[in-house]
Amino acid sequence: MLPLRDPIRRAVQAVVPGLSDGATPYFRDVGDHLGRVAETVDNLDSLLSSAFEAQQARISVQQNEDMRKISAGVGLVAAPTLVAAIYGMNFSNMPELHWAFGYPFAIALMGLSSFGVFVFFKKSGWL
Repeated sequence: MLPLRDPIRRAVQAVVPGLSDGATPYFRDVGDHLGRVAETVDNLDSLLSSAFEAQQARISVQQNEDMRKISAGVGLVAAPTLVAAIYGMNFSNMPELHWAFGYPFAIALMGLSSFGVFVFFKKSGWL
């Protein structure tokens, strides 16, 4: 519709050759209707753009929540993995290896670290 504004404006101003002067009021009416429709289309375009931006923001918030939960899950798994990796290196001079409670200590350390990470993420609202 926007490209029609200029030809209609020229028809209203009687600049178009071969157009009678009696047709000017009709083209003025068409120009008025064209202006109203163009304004309506602009308003609807703005409304649609706003709705699209709101939907994009909602999707972004949902993705952020999902990433927080995934990060919290990784944190729950990473803490015991670190303990298991250190105790799995088989160094002979680690005092815990020759201790009777070394294995239960490692298991308890893994459990406590996972529990600590869980409590931290639960309090922060990530889980």
